[in-house]
Amino acid sequence: MSSVLNTVLSTRLSNVKSTNRVRTRPVLSTVSVSFSRRRLTVRAQEPNANEVKPQAPDKAPAASGSSFNQLLGIKGAAQETNKWKIRLQLTKPVTWPPLIWGIVCGAAASGNFHWNVEDVAKSIVCMIMSGPCLTGYTQTINDWYDREIDAINEPYRPIPSGAISENEVITQIWVLLLAGLGLAGLLDVWAGHDFPTIFWLAVGGSLLSYIYSAPPLKLKQNGWIGNFALGASYISLPWWAGQALFGTLTPDIIVLTLLYSIAGLGIAIVNDFKSVEGDRAMGLQSLPVAFGPETAKWICVGAIDITQISVAGQMSLMHKFSPDKHCF
Repeated sequence: MSSVLNTVLSTRLSNVKSTNRVRTRPVLSTVSVSFSRRRLTVRAQEPNANEVKPQAPDKAPAASGSSFNQLLGIKGAAQETNKWKIRLQLTKPVTWPPLIWGIVCGAAASGNFHWNVEDVAKSIVCMIMSGPCLTGYTQTINDWYDREIDAINEPYRPIPSGAISENEVITQIWVLLLAGLGLAGLLDVWAGHDFPTIFWLAVGGSLLSYIYSAPPLKLKQNGWIGNFALGASYISLPWWAGQALFGTLTPDIIVLTLLYSIAGLGIAIVNDFKSVEGDRAMGLQSLPVAFGPETAKWICVGAIDITQISVAGQMSLMHKFSPDKHCF
């Protein structure tokens, strides 16, 4: 009986195959069918070695990310669960040195800085105000309003990845802002100012940082205005604070530092190259998006070099027509 059954089944399968009634879909692997007296066995064919296999997203950070990069707040950072390290990462310590250097330049430009304990202590407090506090505030609020863009460009960053909560981020923004403004007021009192110059510089810088990142103005949506504002925040404002702390701001220094802020525009463009994909998706007209990376590269170089040449020319004229006047 079993031999008859096998003969009938074989005949029916051959007829089905010859009349093309059974068709295999391209997406399925070929199967081999064998019959025995007791069971029906179906075996899948081995997959083709040339088939494309799914890959992990190419934007995912390396499993062996750097803890040092994490503390500095730059790419290639290790994934961290310690909240204090995450808070530090949001402030991007790698961005503090330009502000600190601006304080040094402003103090030197005043002509009144002396290497004594009091002046060194004043300058250190001013550096803490400009760097960890107000720059930390700026970077944190920027990351907060860029969380949707970062979800495209860098989804593993602390905010889009959910490593830190909304309440914790907002608390950090307020703490850093108030700490920076408090130190600014303290420095005005320490310097004996009748008008709180440093405090209002801090207020102006904080407001500029807010409208740079936050709607409805969101200056960073325009590559020219946004990058110049960023350059002014990193070059002019700390210089003015350092000079106001030890001396008086003068028109020639204000012009000089605003010119240098154009160089800051060029430097700020460098930061836009890594965010082209997300900026384009969110409608931000950064210069690499508006002009393309190749043209933006030359705008970046030109802004820096032309500024340096212009400032050198201005300082040369200052020395030529006012030999007794300090360039700094």
